Amino acid sequence: MGFLTIKDITYTYQGTSPVVNGVNLAIEKGAFHCLLGKSGCGKTTLLKLASGLLKPDKGCIQLNGKDMAEPSHECGFVFQSPTLLEWKTVMDNVLLPITLRRKLTEEDRAHAAALLEMIGLSAYHNRYPTQLSGGQQSRVALARALIQKPPMLFLDEPFAALDAITREELQEDLLRICQLQNTTVLFITHDISEAVYLSDRVAVMDKGSIIYEEEVNLAKPRTMKMRYGSYFNDLCLTVRQIMSEARL
Repeated sequence: MGFLTIKDITYTYQGTSPVVNGVNLAIEKGAFHCLLGKSGCGKTTLLKLASGLLKPDKGCIQLNGKDMAEPSHECGFVFQSPTLLEWKTVMDNVLLPITLRRKLTEEDRAHAAALLEMIGLSAYHNRYPTQLSGGQQSRVALARALIQKPPMLFLDEPFAALDAITREELQEDLLRICQLQNTTVLFITHDISEAVYLSDRVAVMDKGSIIYEEEVNLAKPRTMKMRYGSYFNDLCLTVRQIMSEARL
């Protein structure tokens, strides 16, 4: 039994064959789990089911032992587009999830400032999204998702549109903050090296089912040198071969 447990989940869009078909997945508390797959394999639908954004036709999903019937305030979300509010400052965007639920405190503002410092935006509190680069906007979206210290974080290809260096920097920021807050993570990506670098476990999805799952035996904290080691590259090759053999 994991912190996030997915049991025999099936989901079908109207008039189609199952998009998610009998999936089982368990993610332990504080673990980072990446899910790979070709476009159309069902991985984003699975993330929406796991997070309560969709309701399964069959099976059940539990977060910390409780059924997930709808999105929970215990979960944070980061999507491919940062979706920041252009009329709000960086600080106000980060604090938005709290302001929608209750009155802000000085502790909230201090925590937001600490998050912005950790991701290199301590000098940008009063900037607006249109004054930021794509990478900076993604950093703000990450801080916003983590402001309430959610036990569970769902990310759907959040760094896909960024250049390689910015992407690697954000991977480092994400790992550091999630380890600090002991956040459990389900991360969707197309990028094999990204999945292997970030993950405690990596899985491959095809035709609505998980066809491969493997533990990633890399020490923490992760370092740039690991990206060029034999174990890292061998595992990337294995995952690449599994994905190549999957035919949609």
